Amino acid sequence: MTASLAGIPSTGPGPAGERQAGERPAGERPALVLRGLRKLFGPAAAVDGVDLEIRRGEFVTLLGPSGSGKTTTLRMVAGFMAPTSGSIEIDGSDMTRVPPYRRDVGMVFQNYALFPHMTAAQNIAFPLQMRRKSRSEIEKRVADALALVKLAKFGDRYPRQLSGGQQQRIALARAVVFGPRLLLMDEPLGALDRKLREALQLEIIHVSRELGATVLYVTHDQEEALVMSDRIAIFNAGRIDQLGSGEDLYDRPASLFVADFIGESNILRGQYERDGAGGGWLTRGSWRWRVGRASAERAALDTGSPAALVVRPERIRIVGSNDQVPAEANSVEAAITDVLYLGSDRKYGLTLPDGQRAAVRQQRDGAAGREWPSGERVQLTWSIDDGVLVADPTG
Repeated sequence: MTASLAGIPSTGPGPAGERQAGERPAGERPALVLRGLRKLFGPAAAVDGVDLEIRRGEFVTLLGPSGSGKTTTLRMVAGFMAPTSGSIEIDGSDMTRVPPYRRDVGMVFQNYALFPHMTAAQNIAFPLQMRRKSRSEIEKRVADALALVKLAKFGDRYPRQLSGGQQQRIALARAVVFGPRLLLMDEPLGALDRKLREALQLEIIHVSRELGATVLYVTHDQEEALVMSDRIAIFNAGRIDQLGSGEDLYDRPASLFVADFIGESNILRGQYERDGAGGGWLTRGSWRWRVGRASAERAALDTGSPAALVVRPERIRIVGSNDQVPAEANSVEAAITDVLYLGSDRKYGLTLPDGQRAAVRQQRDGAAGREWPSGERVQLTWSIDDGVLVADPTG
């Protein structure tokens, strides 16, 4: 482990952003590997067969609703909870049954978990003292850690004398000061207000990249996950529904759950019909919407399968009810029911003829077309390639 930032050991090869998400140089051992990880509470599976591989220096977020298994997975990686089955490998070593204090991982909690009777500097020094480092090394590393989180002048203050954001930065400094092989973060910004949370998001990214740290991060805030992560694992009922970059999850959701969970979506349900050209159609009564070839190939559905076409609100255009729609676009009739002013754009709420709701976001710079009043009957139109086909398990 080479020295970095004068005193704090580097934990990895450098910023993950220098490589493509999920890419690992040939021969490089992954930082963390989970294989078939399960955790049962009685007959119920909180985590039900999770497989995950994280490369060194990568920032991976576990994202999902409450009860989806993300925090239980993190706690098993930390060693606070034993898995029912499966394995946990850190830097090539099996850590499945190794106690937490021997895993060499740093942990940042939502409630900070600082010792109230210790100063900020003493809190940061604690993991170094437990590792029996020399006094001179401890002093140097603590000073560097305080500087790293921009609190160099706050080392003699007690937690009660610090704001929530300052306490969280001290907790981060304590977690990285000994150069852990893996940094675990359990909703560390959940107790902070929005403005401070956004500022600390950038600070955590900066610190992790400076140290080349491998980070496993848990949150229920999708915007936070999209901003901070190299890759995101979407948890649903104890399993990973999809793993990929934020762009992958938003533009190419692999399931209806992911499409509905990440961002805002218009979801048109129906039955899928394949054609001979590799694409197909989604049909619903008298409506018929074209499915692009790339989307059809990713979904790999058979004719007659219940399916849904997912279209993001910003990908839809509103045109007049009598306007001509291009042959290469899909369309559906709708009535505008709500017009919401959101600053840089307007959000239109609409109702389709069968009562289904839809949403469209339109920028206010004039490039997206005219403004529409509530009550207007219109058409919604979108490019064939902007619709994503997914299976509909409720169909």
